[in-house]
Order: sequence, then C-alpha cells, then structure tokens
Amino acid sequence: MNKVDGVLNIDLTNEKCKVSNNLFGLFFEDINNSLDGGLYAELVRNRSFEFEEAFEGWNEVILGVGKTEILSNESLNKKNPNYLRINCEEGSIGVANGGFGGFFLKKDTKYRISFYGRSSTNSTVEFFLQNENGIKCCGESFKLSNDWIKYEKIVKVEKESKEGVLRIMLNEKGIADLDFISVMPVETFANKKNGMRKDMATSLKDIKPAFFRFPGGCIVEGKTMDNAYLWKETIGDLTERRGKENLWGYHQSFGVGYHEYFEFCEDIGAEPVPILNVGMACQARKGIHSHIEDIDIYIQDALDLIEYCNGDISTKWGEQRAKNGHPEPFNLKFLGIGNEQWGDDYYPRYEKFYDVVKEKYPNIKYIFASGPFADGFLYKDAWKWAKKSGKADIIDEHYYMAPDWFLQNINRYDDYDRNGPKVFAGEYAAHNSQRKNNLEVALAEAAYMTGLEKNSDVVVMAAYAPLFAKYNEFQWAPNLIWFNNETIVKTPSYYVQNLFGNNVGEIVVTSE
Repeated sequence: MNKVDGVLNIDLTNEKCKVSNNLFGLFFEDINNSLDGGLYAELVRNRSFEFEEAFEGWNEVILGVGKTEILSNESLNKKNPNYLRINCEEGSIGVANGGFGGFFLKKDTKYRISFYGRSSTNSTVEFFLQNENGIKCCGESFKLSNDWIKYEKIVKVEKESKEGVLRIMLNEKGIADLDFISVMPVETFANKKNGMRKDMATSLKDIKPAFFRFPGGCIVEGKTMDNAYLWKETIGDLTERRGKENLWGYHQSFGVGYHEYFEFCEDIGAEPVPILNVGMACQARKGIHSHIEDIDIYIQDALDLIEYCNGDISTKWGEQRAKNGHPEPFNLKFLGIGNEQWGDDYYPRYEKFYDVVKEKYPNIKYIFASGPFADGFLYKDAWKWAKKSGKADIIDEHYYMAPDWFLQNINRYDDYDRNGPKVFAGEYAAHNSQRKNNLEVALAEAAYMTGLEKNSDVVVMAAYAPLFAKYNEFQWAPNLIWFNNETIVKTPSYYVQNLFGNNVGEIVVTSE
C-alpha cells in the first residue's frame, strides 16, 4: 500500500469567493493570417484591387487580343477607387484569382458569387471556378448594363478542388468594368451573408467563452499611427471600407469590422471586449505616437463607440448601428484603453481617456494595460500608477512563458490586494524552446488556470493567445488552433480551454 504523503482538507461550508461570470474567454487578433483567408469566409484575395500593388492576387488571362488594367476614374466610390477593366478585341480576355492559397471547394456545396459591374458595350462576362487540373467546377454568366450594378448568383460545386481558381472571362469583343468581386460559401457560421468560416467559428463557440476580446493585440497600435486600427474605418457598406496593411505586414480588408465582431459575440454567447487605440503606436517597435494634445479625436472615438454599442436609435451612433442592421443595443460592459502600453507616454494618455469616458459612462469597466511582461520594472510601475491614481477598473496582464513558470506561479494571485483593481490575464500561453503546442505546455496551462479560478475574486477574466494560425503563413507560435483552407487542428491547449470553459465553477471554498 502506498504511503500517504499529504491530505487535502476541503471545507464545503466556508465560501472563499464567487467565481467571476466572465472568467474564461477568448482573445482574437488578425495575426498569422487568421482573418482574411481564415476566420472570414471570403475566398477572393484583393477583391477591390486596393492593395499597394493593385493587381496583387490576380493574374491576367490572355486568350486572344486585348488587355486588362486597373483604373480609378468614374469608380464605384471614392474610398476604394480602383476597379478592373477587361478590354477584349478578339477571342477571350480575363483574369484569375487563386484566393488565399487556392480555393478549397467541396462537392455539392454552394457558393455566392457577387460583384459590381458595368459595360459600355453591354457585354456578358463569365465567372467560373476551376480545380487545380483546369477542370470547371461551377460557374455563371452575367450580362452587364451601362451603370454600376451589383450582380449576384449562387452556384453549386460539381467537382471538388483543393487549390481551385476563380476565372473571369470576357469572351466577345467589348469592355467590362468589375469591382468588389466576392466568392463566399452560402453556409457560414450563424448563416450570415457576410459571415465567418463555419468550422473555425464553431470551434470557438464550443469553448463557451464568457467574453471575446478584439481586434488585438499589437494590431490595435500599428507600427505607426497610419496603420493603427480605428473602429470607424471598419463599419458600414463593405465596398466603402478602406483596407490597409496591418502591423503584421499583410493587407486587411476590414470585411470583418467592429460591427461584425459585436454580432459574432452575440452568436457565440460572449461579452464583447473591444480594445481601442489610445493615440499610441506600438512602443515595442518604437512607433511615433500622436501628441497628447492631439488625442481628443481618439477619445471621441471611444465615446462614439460606446454610443454605437449602447445608445438608442435616437442617438447619432445608435442610429448608425440600426442602419447597419442591428437596432438593438449591444450592451457594452468592458472597454480596453490601449494595448500592452507602458510608462510615462501611456499613463497621461490613459488618464485623459479615463477622465472623459468614465464621467459620461460610469458603469462601464475600463481596462488598463500593464505592459508586455509578467514582472519587472514596467509591470510593477504600472500597478503602482494604477493604484495611486485609482483610475483602473481592471488591469490587463500579458505573459508568454515556459511551462515551469506557469507551474511555479499557480499561486501568483493568492496575495494580490483584494481591494485594488481586478486582473485580466489578457494574453497568456506556455511555450517551450521549440514553441510547439504539445501536452507539456497544455498541462502547465491547465494547472495555472486552477490558480486563476481559485483567485476569481481578483482575476475576473483570462484568455489564451493567439487564437489561430495558418500553416506556413504565421508570425507567432504557439497558437490555440492551426488551420489551412481545408481543415482545422485543435491543439492540446484548445482542449484545456474547452474543458475549463464548459466546466466553470460557481464558488470557491476554502481548502488546505
């Protein structure tokens, strides 16, 4: 018989604390090519011809006499002025788009082909999807009118493809102008027309996340203020959302913007936790910030976002939310002011934000960043400032550490001040020297999460990060879920998050 080395005494009559209703959630950032070509179900890359290289993602197909070109005069709109002109003199002229590494097309599935087009010659253009062997999978023809009109048809795939291509051909003498070319599966998550890829989104809902933090991450800050993430640029008519390069070095279409993120939160049953730029570019990349005297525009963005989420339709931004298809308020309860910022550049900007928005919206919990480290001067200085100022409802801590660190820090929050700001473990993941998603790191995370739960009177929110990574196109590891165009792979860390998310306790009792 094995010797008993210890005894665990549990006092079921002595309640230590209640478990936070928002303890385990998700953090999403468009890193690792995880949105366009990933979670966002759109299959066409550079659908509006607005990348820095306007023809990026497209190839010319010349089977006759003629040409294709990118023009911007008399365009569909001024925000995204570029469009494609196909000019055919003889034979067939057109273009091809391979999407994000090829179109994965399943037999008998349906796709919605849509675009804006016009033709001074009332020409007919042919849209079809073909597989990697050049065999046609499905397609439709569209006769164009003289003015810009949206065209849309649903097609059914007859032959499968792993690396398919969209081809658009003008097979007669004439001219065709095309813009905002889209191929979207009819079956998306929650059946949204401008929706999410079903298997990826379902994997998130299955965790039963209490909250969803978005859109980042360093992407919020930008390398410079020119590519900072600003929410007003991401809502409204899809054709008028001006995409731009993100901090991770690739183009973002904003096909999924703040409005879609809020609706997605509803669809997966999670509280929205948006993070706003505080007038600062990424400090780790030595970005140049907006001058503190010029950050009123960012503060106004914060006020307007809250009104967009919570205002009734008689308000300016509540009315805009209704026009975008959601008359009911989103009931925003949390707002992050800055991401992973620190020090004397951050504190006065945060304070200026906090003073204005807290006065107008006192019931919202405002989240303060404690920098990128789990300890050290920046971390301690952030906590010191937050406690002294009394202007942080929740403090966002980030740490990516070795498994041993997580095991040694299970009791990290045992001695935190119960009367001070609450904690949001906003980004964390265990990683070994090879940064692989193996069982060792998952067990370390699971052990650590028990420490979060037992200290839920202090730790009110926690999220693993990053969420997704595309095979062979990622900037960071480890990640919770890996994917390609065909399938997803859930890591051991995913199953840990799923286990905790589906089995959250209600109270913590004392034990020794």
